[in-house]
Amino acid sequence: MDFDFSPRARELQDRMRSFMDQHVYPGEPVYDQQLAAADDPHALPPVMRELKEKARAEGLWNLFMSHGDWGAGLSNLEYAPLAEIAGRSIIGPEVFNCSAPDTGNMELLALYGTPEQRDRWLRPLLEARIRSCFAMTEPDVASSDPRNLRTRITRDGDAYVVNGRKWYTSGILDPDCALIILMGVSDPDAPAYRQQSMLLVPRDTPGITVLRDLPMFGYTDRLGHGDVQFTDVRVPAANLLGAQGEGFALAQGRLGPGRMHYAMRAVGFAERALELMCRRVLAREAFGGPLADQGVVREWIAHSRIEVEQLRLLVLKSAWLMDTVGNAAARTEVAAIKVAALQVAHRVVDRAVQAHGAAGVSDDTVLARLFAITRALRIADGPDEVHLRTVARRELAKYKEEAA
Repeated sequence: MDFDFSPRARELQDRMRSFMDQHVYPGEPVYDQQLAAADDPHALPPVMRELKEKARAEGLWNLFMSHGDWGAGLSNLEYAPLAEIAGRSIIGPEVFNCSAPDTGNMELLALYGTPEQRDRWLRPLLEARIRSCFAMTEPDVASSDPRNLRTRITRDGDAYVVNGRKWYTSGILDPDCALIILMGVSDPDAPAYRQQSMLLVPRDTPGITVLRDLPMFGYTDRLGHGDVQFTDVRVPAANLLGAQGEGFALAQGRLGPGRMHYAMRAVGFAERALELMCRRVLAREAFGGPLADQGVVREWIAHSRIEVEQLRLLVLKSAWLMDTVGNAAARTEVAAIKVAALQVAHRVVDRAVQAHGAAGVSDDTVLARLFAITRALRIADGPDEVHLRTVARRELAKYKEEAA
């Protein structure tokens, strides 16, 4: 394994750190204030628009995209530290047009879209003129198993018709959301993993009703998590993404890199929390000295540093494998980091909350929000248990032939 970064990757890391210090961290309180004062909790705060314009002008834009000529052309290994740096701020990834769910949707369009679909949807997403959402999870079934999906996609002449209900459709309440990528059942009699298809559904198509704006641990996210009813939603047959019956394969193609991106950002979450914890315990005194003098606090800090370094190495190894032998060959490592990253980040954030005492559960720091995010992401894009199942199955497979 070779984790040495190219000169260009190092230069981008330096520029992104500088941009974060100069613009993103100072913009965090402004973002929160503008969002709190807005009539629409999902409207884009003006400071975010300004930050995006600056990032794009400085060439810190679409760095995640590694397919074709659509993005910066970085490898996964080169992008990993950049995603970590951006992930230190909750608003960081969006500033650089590297935030979910758009990143996964843009990768889908780059990989599987027709020229017409790319012109209509991918180009404006890359320019941040529109946003998108991904509708897969359903309220009535365990959607981590796509064989359970109930939303139906029915061919009717030169169109497809969608009927069903989705929830936690993240991003659908953003006023700039123009595209829904929806996964549903198109071929119920086909083999289990050939029953699903994906459709590109314009957000303003008649028949789409947002029933609720779902919170996440009590927080209302700016993008919004929609509980969405699709009733006789009709789109042209040309809006099929990939071929009919390929929805499951496309979802795996989307979620693999997406899980990697989550893990990269989670290292940033953990580093931000560790930094806040260290600053706090050096500044606060109890029982005759700084909290940092307490043995238990030093253990929290030491364990956090050790775990973050272990996590970062596993993330880099996974990125290196994806670059050198492909996503499929790196499947065990990608499943492992989805579990490890959010568990480590959540533990470090939890220790930082404890070190902050009452302030840790308030809105005065970013920690409470990070606590909610790192917990919720242990479910998003597949719960821990699904990935543990994958890791165990592939581990056991090494010994099955021997045991037969």
